[in-house]
Amino acid sequence: MGARKNILILDDEHDLLEIYQEILSRLPSLPTIHTADNGARALALLESEPFSLILVDLRMPQMDGFQVLAVVRRKFPTLRVAVITAAEDEQFRARAYAMGVDLYIQKPKTGREIISFVDCIESLLERESQAGFRGVQSKTLVDIIQLECLTQSSAILRVTCASGEGRLWIQKGEIVDAVTGDLIGKDAFIEMLSWKTGNFEIIPSEFPRPRTIFESYEGLLMESAQALDEAGGPDAPPVASGIASFARFKGVQFAVSVNAQDPTKFEQWACEDPEKAAAWIYQTTQEMRGLGDLLGAGELTDIEGLGPQRHIAVLVGDDDYLGVGFTRSALLPHIRETMKLIETKWAS
Repeated sequence: MGARKNILILDDEHDLLEIYQEILSRLPSLPTIHTADNGARALALLESEPFSLILVDLRMPQMDGFQVLAVVRRKFPTLRVAVITAAEDEQFRARAYAMGVDLYIQKPKTGREIISFVDCIESLLERESQAGFRGVQSKTLVDIIQLECLTQSSAILRVTCASGEGRLWIQKGEIVDAVTGDLIGKDAFIEMLSWKTGNFEIIPSEFPRPRTIFESYEGLLMESAQALDEAGGPDAPPVASGIASFARFKGVQFAVSVNAQDPTKFEQWACEDPEKAAAWIYQTTQEMRGLGDLLGAGELTDIEGLGPQRHIAVLVGDDDYLGVGFTRSALLPHIRETMKLIETKWAS
């Protein structure tokens, strides 16, 4: 078991420091949480011992968040940095990303926003160093797009790489247009998604952009990922086979395929307790089938279960039942859209 990670939270509001400390101390990785109410104190703590992540508020007296970020980026270049602010200012967002922050989010207010906040921080702690885009270190273009859409921003994402330059328009968290070279709309979006490294700049969106892309951003990302998988190529990374291939879908945590006749026969990927999960999938499917027969509701095709820790959806086949676990922040429309794609892949 590795050493516990250290997180530093910098905010001048003591009540919020206590709330964030309580929330983040319950992360699955069980990090040690330190707090500071001013920039000088935060920098002194960073000098005293190694940290994995610092969360920085922007609006503070004396030394503000941007001044802290400038010092952190110079003296601790490998430290993960997240900005958490109440300021709804696209100029602030662009400036923070230009300084190389890993994550920029609004201070959570609702229960769902808190869940998304926790999931983002845990993901940031788990991510290992890899190629990515300057401005959001160690992140792919997909990560950057998801963060912008999740925070309901309106901006223009300008991306450059060795292959060329492209622009992506986001309005209130939805992707509305993309352009690169002679390509526009979805074709341009798929082309940009194939870029693995490069530079990006977030430009405030001043005027509405005519819409050429009408899918939800979740559906668009999944469809684009599938198109890139099918395109393949000799230099493309190997694509996982079987139920392990479902890992590429956003929000999927595990998958278990159970024999419809014998629940002790199952295939699983990334499930912590596969025997228990297989038994639950089998028993629940059998009971729901029985209830359907009693009510004359017709053939059972799928089951959706939403829970406080995670969600699970089950596809019911003649020979097997497929259970797929999702993160707790996954919304029901996203789960349904993902399961349609999984069902197509599973059937093939």
